[in-house]
Amino acid sequence: MIVIPVKEGENIERALKRFKRKFEKTGVIKELRGRQAFTKPSVERRAEIKKAIYIEQMQREED
Repeated sequence: MIVIPVKEGENIERALKRFKRKFEKTGVIKELRGRQAFTKPSVERRAEIKKAIYIEQMQREED
């Protein structure tokens, strides 16, 4: 359960923004979307490899 302590005098929009950020980090929505349709293990592996290649290229560009 996500708990966001609201400080005295804090704007409710700011607290809501903190809640949304914390909720997004949990990955619940991402997991729900992933479970909507079955993806074959081979497709998942291929996507993982593509992501790893992309990240590696981005890191090389930084150096």
